[in-house]
Amino acid sequence: MEEVLRVGQYLIDNAEKIVRDMTEKGMKNVDFSVTEEMLERSIKHNIEFLVLLAESFEDTEEAAEVELIKWSKHVGEQQAAMFNQFSTFIKPFAKNRLMYLEYITQISINHGLSTEDVVKINNRIGYLMDVSMIETINAYEAYHDSLIEERQKEINELSAPIVPIQQGIAVLPLIGIMDSSRFQYIINHLVPSIPHRSMEHLIIDFSGILTIDSEVAEQIFILHSVLQLLGIHVMFSGMRPNLSMEVVRAGIDFSNFQTFSNVKQAVDSVNR
Repeated sequence: MEEVLRVGQYLIDNAEKIVRDMTEKGMKNVDFSVTEEMLERSIKHNIEFLVLLAESFEDTEEAAEVELIKWSKHVGEQQAAMFNQFSTFIKPFAKNRLMYLEYITQISINHGLSTEDVVKINNRIGYLMDVSMIETINAYEAYHDSLIEERQKEINELSAPIVPIQQGIAVLPLIGIMDSSRFQYIINHLVPSIPHRSMEHLIIDFSGILTIDSEVAEQIFILHSVLQLLGIHVMFSGMRPNLSMEVVRAGIDFSNFQTFSNVKQAVDSVNR
């Protein structure tokens, strides 16, 4: 064990030199443009990684894994922000992993370690590198999921604006494909803002959407009821035959709702 710890200390003391040497060789496996800033950040991360690996030689595998997971989550988020495509940073992993093991194996041999100790170090390094990669993938996916969620929120805001058109009258034009999540956005975000607007009549216009499913048809009914409770006079416009069929299939009775062919007809009915 003493010999293994001696190798670990050597790796810690010479971490920067070792990493810069491996980075120079590893760049041959990279087929994308790397800026000086990206390169230095990668070197910094790899120095931290090598030190964590070396320090783990005196820990149990479980304890080493806990510390590495914390580090990998943080670094994974930074890497996700740097690379748009997952394949960009995963592609060179296999070759670099092999180079890493070969490099440290040679250091272990130079320090006179037995075959058993060399295998022990390599197993630890290989296992922790895999753990690090898994956490990096998880961080990458979480980062991009958050981006997708944020972009979807922006799409929802743009596709369902409340537009004032006359004193006391506004229109809510629905655009694109309406699904349950987008309708939930309307109910959870737009509806609470309505009492703060000078609005007595709201026209919900369906002429800009292609299709709705039965779940959305039910939510239309809920939306209508909520707005009525807020004292808003609700009208529907642009409800094409195919959309009407979905409402019928959902078993919802829209016969008591005011519906018009277009927004103009709805506005005219209010002005009369």
